[in-house]
Amino acid sequence: MAHWFHRNPLKASGPVSFDLRSVVSSSDAQKICSDAKLTRARILDLLSNPNNTIDNLEAAAKNYGELLAGFVTDIEDPSADSKLREMILFRWTNTLTGSKPTEKKDSIFELASILFNFALWYTKHAAKIAAKDEPNMEEAKEVHKCLRISAGIFKYIQSELVPKLKEAPEKGEDLENRILNAYIHQSTAEAQEVTIARAIELKHGASLISALAYETSNMYQSAHDSMISLEDPNLLKWKKYLLFKINIYMAYAFNYHGESLLASDKCGEAIKCLQESKKHFDSALNFGQEYSKTKGPGTTCRPHEHLFFRKLGPIVTRTLDKCVRENGFIYHHKVPTTTPALELKATYGLASPQDFEVPGLSSLWTKKAYEGFKIEKHVPDPNENKEKGKDVPPVKEADISQSKKDPGNSSGCVIS
Repeated sequence: MAHWFHRNPLKASGPVSFDLRSVVSSSDAQKICSDAKLTRARILDLLSNPNNTIDNLEAAAKNYGELLAGFVTDIEDPSADSKLREMILFRWTNTLTGSKPTEKKDSIFELASILFNFALWYTKHAAKIAAKDEPNMEEAKEVHKCLRISAGIFKYIQSELVPKLKEAPEKGEDLENRILNAYIHQSTAEAQEVTIARAIELKHGASLISALAYETSNMYQSAHDSMISLEDPNLLKWKKYLLFKINIYMAYAFNYHGESLLASDKCGEAIKCLQESKKHFDSALNFGQEYSKTKGPGTTCRPHEHLFFRKLGPIVTRTLDKCVRENGFIYHHKVPTTTPALELKATYGLASPQDFEVPGLSSLWTKKAYEGFKIEKHVPDPNENKEKGKDVPPVKEADISQSKKDPGNSSGCVIS
């Protein structure tokens, strides 16, 4: 079975030693530095594999986050910066621009970057579950939850961390507003896909499914539109994926709206809706094929070969043929020249980003430990300059294994 989700690569980072020997004056302070180095290496290692468990990832993220917190804010006044905030150089690549890193002496930049990878890991873990032969109900819920958590983390980075950076992100960098908006909308839309698949599988009303599909298409449109002003060729592949999703869900929206209109004896309008559905289906097929041929960062899925896509074409054709036949025999309605508007607002099933909070301070951050850092004695690390400007190799990510079987359900979606 073809992959359904596109995933961009993780951010890569150079190693950080937390070597502050010139300012460390106590064993408590030294332990914080030592543990920060180890816990950072641990979380980066776990993030490279979407097959790891959520519990393991969250525990590792908490351990590092609690230690990093003391480098971000003052331990007694959370509204104030830590005296250590600008002591360490952090180097992170961006997901779409290769191995040239962005380099900042800013612990908030480090926090935002590690959380960015954490959010990406949740999307990859969700894709891994969805790639199973037949995920059960609990696994479908986990996919939905992971994608909402991911959206919530991206939103937290955007609203709470980026405004506090010492330097604004440059055009096209991961922490830039337009890129973050794209990730927020994509993760939210993918979570809503689970709801749509469930609604189709349980044969909910056509009007509800149409409204959900319309809202989902609009979310993907928002993700795509947030990057319109960015002309980086590295974004082209991702944009093609978003255009595929925009059109496939608009095709679903018009198909089910057409069914709803037919049930209300509005056969002429139903025909027009189904004709519009066919147009969007054909556009989705075109974008899916273009996407799979486009070179660029990230995984290459083949969404136009997925059963959830393949099943829609025959459904649209059958329903349109039925409408035309019924119109000729019974209704004799004129087919309107303009397409009926999809002014639909789903009242159930809409996904939203899940609120996210960063870990608090580690118990190691005592007043004594904090005072053990004598920043007035700081001497720049000569090895730091040696690393500046050097490329950072990409993360060696574990593959997401993909079932070769089509799902054995009516919707064609594995996560229904």
